[in-house]
Amino acid sequence: MAQKNKILVPSAREELDKLKLRVMKEQGYKLKSNNPDDVKYEVADELSIPLNNGYNGKLTSAQAGKIGGPIGGSMVKEMVRMAQNQMMKR
Repeated sequence: MAQKNKILVPSAREELDKLKLRVMKEQGYKLKSNNPDDVKYEVADELSIPLNNGYNGKLTSAQAGKIGGPIGGSMVKEMVRMAQNQMMKR
């Protein structure tokens, strides 16, 4: 069973979801909904990886990484950019 990433500050979930949607839209993904969890289906579809809603135990770890990597990597890059901008303002 897939395990959701645990956020250290639960009240940050909403803002992280907004960040995910914004970053992936900036990456050029045509998101069909405002549900941040749907981003992974868009990425999987673009990569022709058969990701289903529910059980995906037949996916290889490489396939799962190809889906999650662009999402998490893009979010981390944006958070680093935001932190750098804040540090420059000091």
